[in-house]
Amino acid sequence: MQSSKQHKSIAGTLLKLLGTKQGSAAPPPGDGEIVQPAAGEGALENHLGGDEARNYRRYEYEMVAPHVGRSMLEVGSGLGHFSEQFAGRLDYLVVSDNDPYCVEQLRKRYEGNSDVEVIELALPTEIRIRQKVDTVVMMNVLEHIKDDVQALKDLAAVTLPGGRIIIWVPGYMQLYGDFDRKVGHVTRYTPETLTRSVRAAGLIPEVCKPINFLGGIAWWFAVRRGGAGYPDPRLVKIYDRTVVPTTRVIERIIRPPFGQTVFCVARVPH
Repeated sequence: MQSSKQHKSIAGTLLKLLGTKQGSAAPPPGDGEIVQPAAGEGALENHLGGDEARNYRRYEYEMVAPHVGRSMLEVGSGLGHFSEQFAGRLDYLVVSDNDPYCVEQLRKRYEGNSDVEVIELALPTEIRIRQKVDTVVMMNVLEHIKDDVQALKDLAAVTLPGGRIIIWVPGYMQLYGDFDRKVGHVTRYTPETLTRSVRAAGLIPEVCKPINFLGGIAWWFAVRRGGAGYPDPRLVKIYDRTVVPTTRVIERIIRPPFGQTVFCVARVPH
């Protein structure tokens, strides 16, 4: 098994090859550029978790599900593709988004289901829900929020003591490109930078690691090296059928030193 020093050495070499200094600030949108929302009708990120990426959505679920209890708040639910996988196994589910179109679609999806609460939510803010939850899930949300520490504190306030906040964010500024700017990403995280934000919010990081190693390489070639402004849905389908299954097999055997995503499970103190 590789030591942590070997992992850091491999990761460092990869990051040098990718060619951007770790921890550099995100380039701001250009003057007059329209920053598209992360979700909503026709928005750029919808297809990444939609019907074009069923294997990827299953990959997300398998990473997150073992850490979910009996009640959950999902922040940034979009059109509800991810939360629908949990709807039948929870006693209480809260889905949310800051996009009015998404909130409308979520209300239609869960109409008549008394176990599901739908709210409009734009962090940081005081969160008002019927009861506290034992799990919060944020899938590709925190990177949109400038004051990420306060956002995490707001989430901790509605999480039961000992509960978990699960964070899934894009990884590594070396992969930051035009797509990130268009959807309003403030940053891309590393395990180190995300751990700092989690600790600053008073949370205890239990897991914080890079995942989706092959996806990170593919993303760099397509978006950074290739100059793609956003992922082509046709390429997403190919990626979903080939890269994602291979990634799942590899990550059962080894822990990748770098990845498209950083995955974190943080515990709320008792």
